Amino acid sequence: MISQQSLFIENDNHRIHMRYISPSQPTELPPVLMLHGAIEDGRIFYSKSGKGLACTIARGGYPVYVIDLRGRGLSTPSIGEDNNHGQLEGIVETLPQCHQWVLARHPDHQKVHWVAHSWGGVLMASALARLPQLQQTVASQVFFGSKRTIEQWSFERVIKVEFLWKRFGPWIAKRKGHFPFKQWKLGSDNETYLSIQESQLWVRKSPWADPRDNFDYGASAKKTAWPPTWFIAAKNDTLLGHPDDVRRFAQEVGSGKMTILSKANGNARDYDHIDMLTHPTAVDDYFGDVIVFMQQANA
Repeated sequence: MISQQSLFIENDNHRIHMRYISPSQPTELPPVLMLHGAIEDGRIFYSKSGKGLACTIARGGYPVYVIDLRGRGLSTPSIGEDNNHGQLEGIVETLPQCHQWVLARHPDHQKVHWVAHSWGGVLMASALARLPQLQQTVASQVFFGSKRTIEQWSFERVIKVEFLWKRFGPWIAKRKGHFPFKQWKLGSDNETYLSIQESQLWVRKSPWADPRDNFDYGASAKKTAWPPTWFIAAKNDTLLGHPDDVRRFAQEVGSGKMTILSKANGNARDYDHIDMLTHPTAVDDYFGDVIVFMQQANA
């Protein structure tokens, strides 16, 4: 059995929502911190009825914390009420504060496992490359469909990336302060103009450097003490986490193994960018392997 509750962290006039999912009985296993991607919130990992990767990991005995980044999900103020933040705030403020908050709740443990979907993996890797103080307190990383650049060309890319994310999205967001992806039923949550502007620069074939203060993540990554890291891609992810783009990001990080979820590799189905986390077969198919990976990192 597992239990769930919503907890909140005060962060620079923001309340950051953390979904806490834990075994009903006390556990000696270290905590897990999970981060969603762009146009999402933390519900990509869980449901109130107990579905999802976060709930599966909690049933495996781990206390799990799922972040809603600023303005997303149940974090307040919502995007639209306050748009003055982008991906840099997630990297240097929200994620480190959530990480330290989780460590403080579990004083018997010195490390936290990190799990991310899509762009959340880019933010986590950026934080670890930028902030040396985090490097000794992350036990492992598992990234699902995480890529920094998109180099695959298709009609889908022309519509979703070249038009929506690089042109129309920034044009609308600059005038409104954000793009209403959720209201327009184009995503699970909205994005600020800053977050779109900063991330779309990285999606191009460009250096891994911060567009605001020019911090060189790429150079720092080569000197980072990376924890055990697993990049998971899906065969039918044709754009937002194409296996070739995921592999390229793994090479940028310079650490870890990579797996492509597919029937050819022994999986139950050829997954895509979303159902790699949401399809019912994933629970018995490979979610257990994620727990094994974390157990091995604990050893």
